[in-house]
Amino acid sequence: MDKKLIFRYVMLIVGVSIMSLGISLSIKATLGTAPISSVPYVLCIIFPLSVGVFTILFNALLVLFQMLLLKKVTVSQIAQMLICILFGYMIDFTLGFLSFINLTDYISQWILCIVSCFVLAFGLTIEVKSNLTMLPGDGAVLAIAEVLNRDFGKVKPFFDISIITMAAVISFIFLGHLEGVREGTIFAGIVVGFIIQFYDRIFGKKIDEYLED
Repeated sequence: MDKKLIFRYVMLIVGVSIMSLGISLSIKATLGTAPISSVPYVLCIIFPLSVGVFTILFNALLVLFQMLLLKKVTVSQIAQMLICILFGYMIDFTLGFLSFINLTDYISQWILCIVSCFVLAFGLTIEVKSNLTMLPGDGAVLAIAEVLNRDFGKVKPFFDISIITMAAVISFIFLGHLEGVREGTIFAGIVVGFIIQFYDRIFGKKIDEYLED
């Protein structure tokens, strides 16, 4: 196997693992997790399954959504299913690893929330640069953009808002109050994209140059 292809696979696995750590850090910050994990996190509060298991189930639904929307089954969609299993497992693993973190003051919670955004964006950057597959959330955005003939960047904010709204509605229906969706969720939805652009300027182009040589 070509060494650069191996490097891409390593990047994908490392990127998804770092993303899971970012999600777990956002959960431990208790200010609301990143938008794409808001529904699984709310569901794990309501039902006796872990956030990792709900992440796998929710992402499987997003893959099914892509298949129905595009009216076809692709290798990329199957690959997304496999990678989301790793994503869900690693979220549970990293949450267990971070079990010692129990913050109570608001400033510390915000510091951890900000750190989680940088970690999540770092993992996302590496995952995207691998150019092998993507998580089902991004796959769903890409499918919507293709059907509507719109740019990915223009569709993603609306997709994130829809996911956050879904999480909030589920929370109100089952808990009677808002849980799992807070100011940290909105903050992550706004800043992660800008942090990814920052990482891309710092090291993203060097990775592209190496893989294209």
